[in-house]
Amino acid sequence: MGRRGLWTGLRLRQISTALRRLGLQAAPNTVRRLLDKLGFALHANRKSLCSSCPERNRQFLYINLQRRRFSEEQAPIISVDTKKRELVGYFKNPGQVWSREPLQVHDHDFPSLGDGVAIPYGVYDLQANRGCVSVGTSRNTPAFAAASISQWWRRDGCHRYPAASRLLILADNGGSNGANTYLWKHALQKNLVDRFGLFVTVCHYPTGASKWNPIEHRLFAEISKQWAGQPLADYPTVLRLIRKTRTRTGLTVDCSLDTRQYPNGTKLTPKQMSRISLYRHAVLPNWNYTLLPNQNRN
Repeated sequence: MGRRGLWTGLRLRQISTALRRLGLQAAPNTVRRLLDKLGFALHANRKSLCSSCPERNRQFLYINLQRRRFSEEQAPIISVDTKKRELVGYFKNPGQVWSREPLQVHDHDFPSLGDGVAIPYGVYDLQANRGCVSVGTSRNTPAFAAASISQWWRRDGCHRYPAASRLLILADNGGSNGANTYLWKHALQKNLVDRFGLFVTVCHYPTGASKWNPIEHRLFAEISKQWAGQPLADYPTVLRLIRKTRTRTGLTVDCSLDTRQYPNGTKLTPKQMSRISLYRHAVLPNWNYTLLPNQNRN
């Protein structure tokens, strides 16, 4: 009997026992037949509900329009997001691997048993089919997100697109790169826009539509397959497994460790707010905006 059959039998026995307490005698098989007649079956949760966003379709159309415009100009387009935070150490990692002996891991996921945490922030270059991942050891903050994007531009983007003056960023609607946080905009302005003189356009996916962000299925899903079933024993192992991620369509991934501290609770001063050179688009301005270098502000 399979695992599902064991669980089904257990549920039927529980119902039979509950009926017996009420003075009704019904064996588990009788309970099964009665439930079948009444149209009941044992179901698992099904992911079918989604948040209804009235502007969802309009935003998707606008994102497609921006992608087409940037592609025609051969300007870079990147998709960004943070992958799930992982404990570093001999902890269970879902999946299976071929080995002569089972891999031994801790029986509890206590952070004190490991070496710390790994926070992978990814940048996926849509045109080059290339990923760049910064593995943070501190916190997932807007400053960390912007620093990761800045590192991608310095190490890869500026060499791949030497004539580019514009950059399109596709991001989720929340988290460290959320649409409603000025910390994210200030960090981009400081680390990317003013530092490299780039005009940076950001388009956010609607609430509840993060799975459509290209980085999720083109980069993060492949990293998850690569390290499935392998304990993330230490930071060199994390970096090695991410760098080994490949696909038949030509995906390559670069990875580096970021050990800098990114504290939570940072607040912007009025002077820092005034340095954000923000132009909101006419279409859904809270989700679509461009940051201009301060030397080109006027």
